[in-house]
Amino acid sequence: MKKLLLHTLALLSAPGALAQDAAPAALPDDLPPGLVIEDGAAQPASAFSGRRNRIQEALWVETEFDSDGDGSRDRVYVDVTRPKVTEGGAVKVAAIYETSPYYWGVAGFGTDFFWDPRHELGGQPPERPDAPNIGPQKERMLNSSSYIGTFVRRGFAVVHSASPGTGPSQGCPTIGGQNESLAPKAVIDWMCGRAKGFDAPVGGEEVVCDWCNGKIGMIGTSYNGTLPVAAATTGVEGLETIVPVAPNTSYYHYYRSNGLVRHPGGYMGEDIDVLYDFVHSGAEDRRPWCNENVREKILEANLDRVTGDYSDWWAARDYVNQLEKVRCSVLMAHGFNDWNVMPEHSVRVREALKAKGIETICYYHQGGHGGDPPMDLLVRWFTRYLYGVENGVEDGPRAYIVREGDKRSAPTAYADWPNPAAADVTLFPAGPGNQVGQLVEAGPVSGRQPVIDDVSITGAALASAGASDHRLLFATPELQAPVHLSGTYRVTLRLAADKPAANLSVWLVSLPWIDGATINENIISRGWADPQNAESIRTSKPLEPNGFVDLAFDLQPDDQVIPVGARIGLMVFSSDADFTLKPEKGTRLLFDLEGCSITLPVVGGALAWRAATEL
Repeated sequence: MKKLLLHTLALLSAPGALAQDAAPAALPDDLPPGLVIEDGAAQPASAFSGRRNRIQEALWVETEFDSDGDGSRDRVYVDVTRPKVTEGGAVKVAAIYETSPYYWGVAGFGTDFFWDPRHELGGQPPERPDAPNIGPQKERMLNSSSYIGTFVRRGFAVVHSASPGTGPSQGCPTIGGQNESLAPKAVIDWMCGRAKGFDAPVGGEEVVCDWCNGKIGMIGTSYNGTLPVAAATTGVEGLETIVPVAPNTSYYHYYRSNGLVRHPGGYMGEDIDVLYDFVHSGAEDRRPWCNENVREKILEANLDRVTGDYSDWWAARDYVNQLEKVRCSVLMAHGFNDWNVMPEHSVRVREALKAKGIETICYYHQGGHGGDPPMDLLVRWFTRYLYGVENGVEDGPRAYIVREGDKRSAPTAYADWPNPAAADVTLFPAGPGNQVGQLVEAGPVSGRQPVIDDVSITGAALASAGASDHRLLFATPELQAPVHLSGTYRVTLRLAADKPAANLSVWLVSLPWIDGATINENIISRGWADPQNAESIRTSKPLEPNGFVDLAFDLQPDDQVIPVGARIGLMVFSSDADFTLKPEKGTRLLFDLEGCSITLPVVGGALAWRAATEL
């Protein structure tokens, strides 16, 4: 017997779980028998629980491309776990689908085959070592067991597929190439009866999908979160919703920043060709062809570690440029302190989707890489879009933000992100930045101050130092009231260098710096840029020694409450030991304070700012 108690989400004024307050609504007539709906969400049900009530199968789905050059269309390996009641096709269920290049092994977690970042800017990098070979894994039916325990017992099927060129899937990895969008499209087409599946990678008997109701939702984290976005760009019918968690939505933004070669946090020396080697676990007899025709002729030929400039090639691996066909709803999730796949990846795509009128809400937390939305929100979301239950999830708040110190399962709801009450407040540096100067509303202030590059000194050491010749640091007065920042910070800098090229790094920090503190207690935001790209990220122009250039660029987006007693500090320096290339120390940068400022998105605007900073 179906149970029903439906509620809509209401705007929360305090941290807590998702509000639910609405009258019950009628259920759709075509729900699978045995499905239990409570509070607008599919619940664990006896009809679907336990292994005896599941069917598992594996197959290869034929795609529309031949990416490994063998003259035949690639087939990708797919596993399906579905309720037993679907046997024979009389009962049809919705599908939760995850695809990944990681299921069948990676090339180790060392950095021996990464690029060596220790070289002069503008020079050719040292040759990259060969990656270790990814050996075959033990044969098994399932690509992965993720989400099976959560969703099959709630009346969904769970499907996984291995990306092209990984595990039993044919083809080549392309790291953002078209086949990575078309492979999940083919799997969705198979679930909807438009593509063919087989019980073998070559030849074989056809496997028909007779159990799917034609509604699919995709989910995944990191690369597994990128691929739902990729699939959505095809406009494939049947993909009703996606939940990308910390997705890499632009390979340029992952490996470059504003014209600068910049590595993802924790992976110094990684680049797009390194990622190719990291995941290339496919058939060994096709690897030499893939290495020559994809890694060498496409990736290595275009990645450009000398200038770091944006190009049409990078633009083709930027999903924000491919959103015209997207039709599905989107629940976006990301951590504001993710320094691997930085939060701009989710923010920029979500803002573009909002502008297109696509249904989208976001869940952002204060942690690092990964972090699914709370289970109650996630299940309600899939129940709404895959089973048509009118639970009002799309009518409530557009943003759920986990506040500092709160559990990720208890976010605070807001009308949207950025917070609609946020307004820009521009601050200017003043005083001796080699010590700790001031960050003030009145400005700009004249004066020129030098910084000497030394990549051996970490950003943390620079921020915690009372004085240093290797950075400028300007800070606000101690806050007399909490300051809520919500949005994207923008910095403007005027600088000169005594060499044709220099790294430029900017940190927004909370002072005093606390050794051993959590990352969001010390770092508010960060950003990097190449002064050679002051005019355009597409074209590098060597710096005229000691000639000034003006730059303006964004730091990473954020939503953070800075507590009473803290000082907000703007720190500028050259090479960042954790992210940038590592030239020999000694490059001298000179900052003209009259051309420097930072704009903060302050909830409550100038009035709130002054209430917190005026003594």
